[in-house]
Amino acid sequence: MEVINTEIEGVKIIKPDYYRDARGYFCETYNEKRYNDAGITAKFVQDNESCSSKGVVRGLHWQAGAYAQAKLVRVLKGSVIDIVVDIRKDSPTFGKHISVKLTAEKGEQFFIPRGFAHGFIVLEDNTVFSYKCDNLYNKEMERGMLLTDPDLGIDLPDLGCEYLFSEKDKIHPGFSEIEPYVEK
Repeated sequence: MEVINTEIEGVKIIKPDYYRDARGYFCETYNEKRYNDAGITAKFVQDNESCSSKGVVRGLHWQAGAYAQAKLVRVLKGSVIDIVVDIRKDSPTFGKHISVKLTAEKGEQFFIPRGFAHGFIVLEDNTVFSYKCDNLYNKEMERGMLLTDPDLGIDLPDLGCEYLFSEKDKIHPGFSEIEPYVEK
């Protein structure tokens, strides 16, 4: 597998090895030792999956306090623009974001450490998105930030259709109004 460090400390793109032949393909999507050797030491305890239509926007979300989560995400069918924003108060890249196109065809993974807001924009109908989390979800600790906040400078692709946000994602606060993440 190839691990690509991004310009934000801790955020990584992983390209698993795919073995293809006339039958299809095989790949190892997670191996604790190999990922630990690559600097990903999160102990995953929960897996989530969503299926969405083209134009759906999910996020930006995170879990606060003791329920903060690191995530290892990938697309099983279709494609997305995956977005993370550094909300770590003492980080030199506080407020910076990274956008990465993830596709089922290429099979890339995106590792997101604790202390990041996360979301994605769906590029194709019936896109299936999967993610491993290193902490359990807690509704009371769920937080969100407006993905379209101009202060973030996130470029939204022209999909030729309207974006579809959940009601709560439409009313999240902007970046300047959130409580930054502080590692305890």
